[in-house]
Amino acid sequence: MSGPSPFPTTLRDTILAWYAGGTRTLPFRETTDPYAILVSEAMAQQTQAARAGEAWVRFMAQFPTVGILAGATPADVLRAWKGLGYNRRAIDLWRAAGQIVERFGGRVPSALADLESLPGVGPYTARAVAALAFGLPVGAVDTNVRRVLGRIVTGEAGVLAPAALQRLADAAVPPDRPGEWTHALMDIGATLCHPRRPDCEPCPARAWCRHANPSAGETAIRATPGHATATTATREAPAPFRTTFRWLRGRIVDRLREAPDGEWVVLDDSIGEHDRAAVEVATRALARDGLLDLDEAVPARLRVRLPIG
Repeated sequence: MSGPSPFPTTLRDTILAWYAGGTRTLPFRETTDPYAILVSEAMAQQTQAARAGEAWVRFMAQFPTVGILAGATPADVLRAWKGLGYNRRAIDLWRAAGQIVERFGGRVPSALADLESLPGVGPYTARAVAALAFGLPVGAVDTNVRRVLGRIVTGEAGVLAPAALQRLADAAVPPDRPGEWTHALMDIGATLCHPRRPDCEPCPARAWCRHANPSAGETAIRATPGHATATTATREAPAPFRTTFRWLRGRIVDRLREAPDGEWVVLDDSIGEHDRAAVEVATRALARDGLLDLDEAVPARLRVRLPIG
């Protein structure tokens, strides 16, 4: 999975020493249980780590084992997921728990291919679980790690193509400390290597980083024309969040969370800036994703409820 490290030993040791000095305190970092780590990684996707940590404590109290989660109803899981957004992640996690029970005897698999075969588990989550729970020397690349490694190697966050970046991330992992290394790179990205105004002065990688120090020596692979991606393309300003399809989906699920188990809810009005036609489109999409049940017997009233198994 990884070859000789492209980073000098002094760089890796400096980063690991910085992490050992204390960075972010997150509750899910106190465990090596593969199931608990899988839950935390599902929650931390596109969610602030501190908020994910608070939700993780509550969720693990309600679903302490993969078997208990697999035996829960989707409605229970969606209610426990409140406040995290991207509700499909909750259903994917519930489905993954079912497959872990059925296919792997209730034990989270350690092989990357097996992990990636689970619903909602992509290359990042699979590598994070493999490194943090099983000690495998693989590099988990999230947005923070992508930014840190990209700036160290090329001076910019978005130059390396995904495949080249993944090879770099895998090769950079210290074989004997993959978990600490994973957390260290994530913490540098979250606390120092900000997207717009990186705080380079206290960064442990500063001496080797081409962004902070353009004269830094060769520390890793160079970007080639085949690896380059557009980094200066003009982007349109994002639409106001309340006008987005994701906002509407979230509000629909929130309404259903407030209803008692099994009770049908009628959605026959607009929601926010979305008219009834948009509500119907969003509702049917949520039904296709397994996030709600739609009563087709009364489609004109959009009678829906949380799935109850």
